[in-house]
Formats: sequence, structure tokens, C-alpha cells
Amino acid sequence: MTNLIIFSIIPPCKVICFTGYFCERREFVLAKNLEVVLLLDFYGDMLTNKQRDFLGYYYNDDLSLSEIAENEGITRQGVRDSIKRAEAQLFEMEERLGLAKRFEQVRQGLEDIRSAAEVINQVNLNGAQSRDVNDNIVKIKSTVASLME
Repeated sequence: MTNLIIFSIIPPCKVICFTGYFCERREFVLAKNLEVVLLLDFYGDMLTNKQRDFLGYYYNDDLSLSEIAENEGITRQGVRDSIKRAEAQLFEMEERLGLAKRFEQVRQGLEDIRSAAEVINQVNLNGAQSRDVNDNIVKIKSTVASLME
């Protein structure tokens, strides 16, 4: 079995990791649903209003295809087709533009910087106790915190 690790970002900067196996469908589906919601946040404005609404109803409001179809006055199959087309468009946009991937890389880089600043701070506190080093560490942490909001 091959492990699948998917990261999802929940604003402002929390990360939830779901680890599952391809054969354990429940974890894979949960991770894919979160990925679609993340991509909807990044690229939702590039979809039609109907596609955006259907994805919102389905993923955010947890309505079934039948419930959406009844509310919108169309067939269940029509809702399903619209959702599948919208999902495909979201994944294609991410493949071409890579904004969500880049956002995660930046977020991880900021977390690495914050962590390194904390290590430097501990070394400074346990050793030389330079005021300049301490002031710069505070500045780094402040900048990272504001960028991660």
C-alpha cells in the first residue's frame, strides 16, 4: 500500500494533514473534498455563478445532489455534471497556475523562518544575550505573523 499525504489549509494558517491509503476510500474522499474546497477558495471567482453555487452547496453546505436539484429546479444528473465540470476546471486551473501549491510553499517557508527565529532566540537567551539579535528576532517573528494572517 502507498501512503497518501494531503495538506489542506484552513484559514488563517492552520494545516490539517490527512494520511490514508488509496484502498481506504473514506480518507481519500475526505482529503479530495478538502482539496476542492481549497481550490474553490483560490479559483472560485473564475467559475460561473451556477458552478460556484453548486460547489458551495455540495461541499460547504453539505447538500446532496438531489437536494440541490430540487432547490434549483433541475435534474440530479444536471447538478452532478455541473459539479464535475467545475471540479475539473478547478484542478486544471491549479495545474496551470499553481496558486494553491505556491501558497502552501510560502506558508511552509514562513513557518520555517519562524521556527529558525525561535531557535536563534533560545541560543541568544542561553548565551550572549545580544539586544540587537533579540530586536531582530522580534522583528522577524512579527513580520512572519503578519504574513501568515
